Amino acid sequence: MVNDSHFGGFILLGFPGQPQLEMIISGVAFLFYTIALTGNMAIILLPLLDAHLQTPMYFFLRNLAILDLCYTTNIVPQMLANVWGKEKNIFFGGCALQLFTDVTLCTVECLLLAVMSYDRFNAVCKPLHYMTMMNPQLCRTLVAMSWGVGVTNCMILSPYAMSLPRCGNHHLDHYFCEMSAMVKIACVDTTTLEVTTFAMCLVIVLVPLLLILVSYGFIAVAVFKIKSAAGRQKALGTCSSHLIVVSIFYGTVIYMYIQPGNSPSQDEGKLLSIFYSIVNPSLNPLIYTLRNKEFKGAMKRLIGKEKSSLETAGH
Repeated sequence: MVNDSHFGGFILLGFPGQPQLEMIISGVAFLFYTIALTGNMAIILLPLLDAHLQTPMYFFLRNLAILDLCYTTNIVPQMLANVWGKEKNIFFGGCALQLFTDVTLCTVECLLLAVMSYDRFNAVCKPLHYMTMMNPQLCRTLVAMSWGVGVTNCMILSPYAMSLPRCGNHHLDHYFCEMSAMVKIACVDTTTLEVTTFAMCLVIVLVPLLLILVSYGFIAVAVFKIKSAAGRQKALGTCSSHLIVVSIFYGTVIYMYIQPGNSPSQDEGKLLSIFYSIVNPSLNPLIYTLRNKEFKGAMKRLIGKEKSSLETAGH
C-alpha cells in the first residue's frame, strides 16, 4: 500500500481480512453521517431563525449539535476514503488531529450533558427563577468551561500517546487514530499512560454522571409533587430526550473504557467506537427533534413562512 521505509504516518487496518464487513460498516457509517449532517445542521440553524427557540435549553442543544457534527466529521470522511480507496494510510499530522479532536470532544460531551441536566433541574425545580438563573453569561461560561476542560485533558494525554516510541510499527488496528490503538503499538512500557488515562476517564465520566443522577433525583421529587397530570407530563417531556441521550452515550463509554473485569475484544471495541462516534451523534438530533413539540412547531412555522414567501413571489 505504501513504502514503509519512507512513510511517516500510520496504516489504519480497520477490519483486516474482512472486506465485506468493511463495506457494510462503511455503508452504515455513510448513512448515519448523512443523518448527522442533516439533523445537527437543523438544530444549529433553526434556533437562530425562530425566536421561540432562543432559550438556554436550545443554546446548550445547539452546542451539542456542533460538537456531534465535529465528532462525525473528524472520523467518517477519512474512514470512507480508506475503505473505498486503494490505500489505508493517514499522515502523522492527520492522525494527531484525529486523536486530539476525539479526546477533546469526548470529554466536552461528558461535561456538556451534565450542564444540560443542571439546566433541566432549574427548569423543572425552579421555573419562576429559571431565566434569571440560567442567564446568557452563565450559559456561555458553562460551555466555555466544558471546552476548557476538554482541551486540557487532550493536551495531557494526546501528546504523550503520539510521542510513544513505536520501533517502526505504524499499523493501527483500528479505523481511526484512537487512544487505545495508539498505546497498543508502542514498544515501551505504557503502564503510566494507561493508569493516567484510566484515572482521567474515571473522573471525567463518573463525576458528570454523578451530577446528572443528582439533578434527576431532585427532578423526580419535584415531578411527584406536581398535582396535575398535564404538568407532570410537560415536566417529563422536557427531560426524557436528554435522559435517553445520556443513557446511550454514558452506557457505551462506560462499557468500553471503565467497565470492571475484562475489556472488550479488539473487534468489539471498534464496533463500540463506531457506535459512540458515528451512530450516537446521528441519533441525538432525531431523539431531540422527534420528541420535541416546540422544535416541530418551529419547523412548521418556518415551512409556513417559506410557502407564504413563494406564494407572494408567484403573485
